[in-house]
Amino acid sequence: MLQTLLTGFVVSGGLIIAIGAQNAFVLKQGLLKQHVFWVCLTCFLCDFSLIGLGVLGLGGIMERYPTLQLLLAVFGAVFLTLYGIRSFISSYKGGQALSEDDRPAPHSLQKTLAFTLAITLLNPHVYLDTLVLIGISASPLTLEQKYLFLIGAWSASALWFFGLGYGARLLIPYFKKPITWQLLDAGIGLVMWGIAVGLFRYAYQLFGQL
Repeated sequence: MLQTLLTGFVVSGGLIIAIGAQNAFVLKQGLLKQHVFWVCLTCFLCDFSLIGLGVLGLGGIMERYPTLQLLLAVFGAVFLTLYGIRSFISSYKGGQALSEDDRPAPHSLQKTLAFTLAITLLNPHVYLDTLVLIGISASPLTLEQKYLFLIGAWSASALWFFGLGYGARLLIPYFKKPITWQLLDAGIGLVMWGIAVGLFRYAYQLFGQL
């Protein structure tokens, strides 16, 4: 029971934490103290809906099509392997640093939420992460286990977005230093490779059943 919940937490967290446009925007809003709660809530609700569809909807459909499930598992594993490589390369090269001077102009709540939805839903990776990768990761589970997996995945999403938004000000001194980004990228690479190994193992099991 606890293991399934933790698996959902780790899988979801590993995919969400990867630095991207959405997280950079949430971080900036946290630094600027502008509509932080609503931005974080919007990001979480998008994850809530998409992860739920992936685990309970797409994941259930996949069970009836093992060949498609195998192909997506392999695709996801390869993608995460490459993503991990990119993170390690980024960590090795370094050079990133957070600048408080690069600030967007203040916007109304409506415009801010519209931009949050755009930067979240217009990113094709969000569908790969939630509908496919997380759905595939949960597909071997029973229905009861999937609910526990969902609780873990949703918890990771909520903790990350609200923690990032409200904790941003505490991170300013650290993310001004390139070494912080290097360590974060290295950690992300390890998480991506760990998930990729699990997907490759699952694909191998599926292949043996065909």
